Amino acid sequence: MAKTILIVDDAQTMRQMVGFTLKSRGYSVVEACDGKEALEKLKNGLNPDMIITDLNMPEMDGISFIKAVRGLTGKRYIPILMLTTESMEEKKREGQAAGATGWIVKPFTPEQLLKVVDMVMP
Repeated sequence: MAKTILIVDDAQTMRQMVGFTLKSRGYSVVEACDGKEALEKLKNGLNPDMIITDLNMPEMDGISFIKAVRGLTGKRYIPILMLTTESMEEKKREGQAAGATGWIVKPFTPEQLLKVVDMVMP
């Protein structure tokens, strides 16, 4: 059975590009347009093997989303990658403190994304 990755990004084109890349490797993909929608999916039973989230989104940003996920029963140890244009060390530390597993800076290549996913996928 394919492992499932939840992609959380307000940009539809980014969700599609990341999804296409992951599907080409055999992963199952679920999408959400912001942290609030993704959190609802998780609360309603979605149990992905990994989450890839943007940092800057409306409704609920990536840091708030990660903190919320880490507080959910049974979701605490899901690997979460931040996928963002932010490359400042302060933001990276904030993401790590919230519970992010890794950080990928946009723009990136499909090969870079898959390399990081392969490193952190349980």
